[in-house]
Amino acid sequence: MLEVAGVAKTFGGRRPVEALRDISLQVAADEFVSIVGPSGSGKSTLFNLVVGVETADAGRIAVKGETDAAKRRLLTSYMFQKDLLLPWRNVVDNAALGLEVATGGRSEARRRARALLPRFGLEGFEHHHPAELSGGMRQRVALLRTLLLGRPLLLLDEPFASLDALTRRELQEWLRATWRSGSEAALLVTHDVREAIVLSDRVYVLSPRPGRIVAELGVPRREGEVEPLALARLEAEVMAALGSGSAARARAERA
Repeated sequence: MLEVAGVAKTFGGRRPVEALRDISLQVAADEFVSIVGPSGSGKSTLFNLVVGVETADAGRIAVKGETDAAKRRLLTSYMFQKDLLLPWRNVVDNAALGLEVATGGRSEARRRARALLPRFGLEGFEHHHPAELSGGMRQRVALLRTLLLGRPLLLLDEPFASLDALTRRELQEWLRATWRSGSEAALLVTHDVREAIVLSDRVYVLSPRPGRIVAELGVPRREGEVEPLALARLEAEVMAALGSGSAARARAERA
């Protein structure tokens, strides 16, 4: 579904900033994959490269075999950290917005959005506006809007970072069961180690800037759940990889 091979990105200026160095990763169909890394490690930059908002300095990016940025953009849907709901639109109209813009058909977009409200826990809130919703419900609307586009690759840029711990846990469990409503594969970037493990089939670990892949871990599951002992082991492994990446950066800076 997604192939990133040898990708690098440096932002210019009087003091150039190397954001990513030699990034290679894959996401297969029916896979939920996460990228964990510290703040400033290039996680969001990588997403911008995948959707073609930014251009890589080196390497190859393909979504379903398409390397052209404009074609990749049509194969991906992108959910940001902020819900970006329009305050003057109700739940149905906000959820339908992306599809409405993409197709020009407002009535059909609204019909399809309304049909999915029960699955997203939004039934009965069709006519509510964003100010009348909890943070968790706003994120559900934002995800419905994203998935309604029906594009094969879902990109999630820390969608629960602003939520309280209880709401975040609830939505993590819900997302694991719901994301296939509109996409064939999902890629999440987060700095929350447990979130990445609970949601994912595989986890990539990024080093501090310039971001490099320092570890790739598979997540064993039994009946869809991660066993407690496996969760603790994987958390320790991810934290160790993050620590090794920070140590390597410190050595490079001293050199």
